[in-house]
Amino acid sequence: MKTSLPPKPTDAELAILRVLWERGPSTVRQVMDALCRTQPTGYTTVLKLMQIMTEKGLLRREESGRVHIYEAARSQEMTQQQLVNHLLDRAFGGSTEKLVLRALAAKQATPADLAEIRRLLARMEKESQ
Repeated sequence: MKTSLPPKPTDAELAILRVLWERGPSTVRQVMDALCRTQPTGYTTVLKLMQIMTEKGLLRREESGRVHIYEAARSQEMTQQQLVNHLLDRAFGGSTEKLVLRALAAKQATPADLAEIRRLLARMEKESQ
């Protein structure tokens, strides 16, 4: 039986997930403090979003007395893969070539990025033989 994936996170939910992926399990206050470094955000707004994300299956919550500790329910890699698969299907008709070419044209890749892409391509070619 296929397990269903949680829904794709919104932009605001992704901001919260990025904090949790970087920090690890955190309280609402810790997440809010991290978010406020780039954009002022109210405590109740962050709390409500995190409660909704828990209901959606994007976060897990552990209750320790009055303190609630939240963590991402899925790894950053798994969430990114879900988002890329969705984008690949919807915007590029399943064409990985078009996706990669558009991504490389959209933003200048660093020499280190290009070297890593070459290593990945070489490994993929070797595995497909």
